[in-house]
Amino acid sequence: MLTKRIIPCLDVKDGRTVKGIRFKNLTDAGDPVELGALYSRAGADELVYLDITASHENRNTAAELAKEVAKELNIPFTIGGGISDVRQAASILQNGADKVTVNSAAVRNPGLIDELAHAFGSQAVVVAIDAEDHGDHWQVYVSGGRIPTERKLLEWAREVTSRGAGEILFTSMNHDGTKSGFALEALQQVCESVPIPVIASGGAGTMDHFREVFSQTWCTGALAASIFHYREIEITDLKKYLIDHGINMRI
Repeated sequence: MLTKRIIPCLDVKDGRTVKGIRFKNLTDAGDPVELGALYSRAGADELVYLDITASHENRNTAAELAKEVAKELNIPFTIGGGISDVRQAASILQNGADKVTVNSAAVRNPGLIDELAHAFGSQAVVVAIDAEDHGDHWQVYVSGGRIPTERKLLEWAREVTSRGAGEILFTSMNHDGTKSGFALEALQQVCESVPIPVIASGGAGTMDHFREVFSQTWCTGALAASIFHYREIEITDLKKYLIDHGINMRI
């Protein structure tokens, strides 16, 4: 049985880690490199860095962040935000990141996924999907959750997989920052729709929420931010709790 992954997410704005609720009302949570090193020592399986305003402000993700993070970490990490071509992705990967993640640029230019997978292999390409529950469907948003698109969650998940994505990071905008639990039903629908790993994001607030997402869906990883940033849950304690409840974890 594959081990499940605990993945702290560091949303970065102007060089600082920030956290909000439903993508709004951002507050400072610390230095992203220092926090990443702390999580690495604390037992995190991977890290994800997202420059949450890069797409909205039409900026490129700085490869410098990858270089600084790589100096401090001994676990895999992914960087995303504003990546719109192979050249930008290459710079990030060459500076130490293990994977890149694309979101808005991939929705606007789906062929970007094919190009990235061809250049670096599917294992290095994560497609992030931000979606909101509209009752009869989940609608995909871009630009940090600011702009709705005509895409629907499941059809887009299938398309990114067919184009070569190696992993999907699905964030429920309804749950983001609320600490009310993951969007379990939607997550499982995504898992059943694609043959690649799916990371759950949006809504983690308690250890039991992680138990639920790993026991009630096929997600291979669960991502959270504020509960780790503000030391509400320690990663070591979380992993022990999950192991005690029959979830296979790496210690």
